Amino acid sequence: MDLAQPLRRPLTVRLATPRGFCAGVDRAIQIVERALEKYGAPVYVRHEIVHNRHVVERLRDMGAVFVKELDECPDDRPVVFSAHGVPKAVPDAARQRQMFFLDATCPLVSKVHVEAERHHAAGRLILLIGHAGHPEVVGTMGQLPPGAVVLIETVEDAETFMPPPGAALAYATQTTLSLDDTAEILGALKRRFPELPDPHKEDICYATTNRQEAVKRLAEGSDLVLVVGSKNSSNSVRLVEVALRAGVADARLLDDASGLDWGWFEGVRTVGITAGASAPEPLVQGVIDALSERFDVTQVDDAGERETVTFKLPRALTA
Repeated sequence: MDLAQPLRRPLTVRLATPRGFCAGVDRAIQIVERALEKYGAPVYVRHEIVHNRHVVERLRDMGAVFVKELDECPDDRPVVFSAHGVPKAVPDAARQRQMFFLDATCPLVSKVHVEAERHHAAGRLILLIGHAGHPEVVGTMGQLPPGAVVLIETVEDAETFMPPPGAALAYATQTTLSLDDTAEILGALKRRFPELPDPHKEDICYATTNRQEAVKRLAEGSDLVLVVGSKNSSNSVRLVEVALRAGVADARLLDDASGLDWGWFEGVRTVGITAGASAPEPLVQGVIDALSERFDVTQVDDAGERETVTFKLPRALTA
């Protein structure tokens, strides 16, 4: 034994199942990759295809050009709409300019759009539970005329909202919300408006639900939970909040291993690790590798829901 080599403190690393990419994110990234392969660079992407810095930088290196608005795109190059969805005005403008576009909107977000249109056609005012300014919320509200959708962000909003006299109501939700927070908001709305019809299927997507349930399990037996994901990723931020609400002493969001702060690990014997739905698995492995250099790591894979969902790519990319 080399006495000059200091003993490393043991650390149990629990990995959440599921974690990382969901089917909608995987499909959106594939759309940009396939478009680059088929049509060559540049391919323009309106907004970040998904909310992860590493994914965006890799696609940019491959030839994707990320823009904020359609008017920054030339008419003669393909443009991809992000996984979060876009207002109807965006594809309408693209058609007027005879642009070739690919819609990478997650099918589960599109489902919310269809539900909103159904309620609007039935004469209902739609209460959308979500976060102001998030691209998914902007896209959902943009499916309908101004005033057809009212944004409800908090329980206080639910308690103070006053509908027009005689208005029929319906609700929808952003797909990446905290299950518990949404339940509180919806509880307040249902108490005030018991006639609110439920969606055909829950709007919060399966991937958000599964990852939040997994992080709750991590929180129960961990001293610290690390969530790999970007700060502008709603589902990643929610995972930190869910872990803290579930009782873990500390939970942190980090883009990658470079964001580790060793001060977080004082007194920590077990760390839980998960990743938001837009975070690539190599980033998780990078965190584990960094921990292994400093600690005597024992890795445990938590049991959880195994996801088998896949979504088809646009026919233009597979024909």
